[in-house]
Amino acid sequence: MIPTTIGAREESTHVATAQPAVKLTYEDYCAAPDDERYELLDGDLIMVPAPNIKHQVVSGKIYTPLSQFIENQALGTLLYAPCDVLFSDNNVVQPDLLFVSREREHLLRDGQKVQGPPDLVVEILSPSTADRDRGKKLALYGRHGVTEYWLVDPVAETIQIHRLEDEILVPTRTFGRKETLRSPLLVGLELRLDDIFSS
Repeated sequence: MIPTTIGAREESTHVATAQPAVKLTYEDYCAAPDDERYELLDGDLIMVPAPNIKHQVVSGKIYTPLSQFIENQALGTLLYAPCDVLFSDNNVVQPDLLFVSREREHLLRDGQKVQGPPDLVVEILSPSTADRDRGKKLALYGRHGVTEYWLVDPVAETIQIHRLEDEILVPTRTFGRKETLRSPLLVGLELRLDDIFSS
């Protein structure tokens, strides 16, 4: 079409329509390359970078006493990443640590993944995951019924405990250096934060 006057604008009959965002499923998640770690949050596939050394050290210092306590009391199963937790077809996460009580051991019957909410989820913050752990995943864990959620900050050297109240994980106590963490979920457990965060 040739404009009849200089500077005249052609009118387009094409109407742009918004395309709905594609939401991925657990099947898509399973088909992702296995040389990287991923999580699926509300249908969005998110690559999880490898944790740094401090993250790994702190994780080990929490895992060891927690594992001994859970085993000695025969309370259930403690697992560590990478381990898939399937909440729904659009939500699959890999928490740093998670505990499934004997009362919820049916969640482990699949043998491949945890199919439902663990009793306890522990996330260790890193620069690339902190916002997600404090935001989207906090809401997701509450919505799906995780009883207790620990946010571990290796930089501030704190552990903040959240407890489930009406599908919302509410912060109840933050522990720092010189303090001993006691969990409402794991009665009798004592974790000295000086031990957790010592170099």
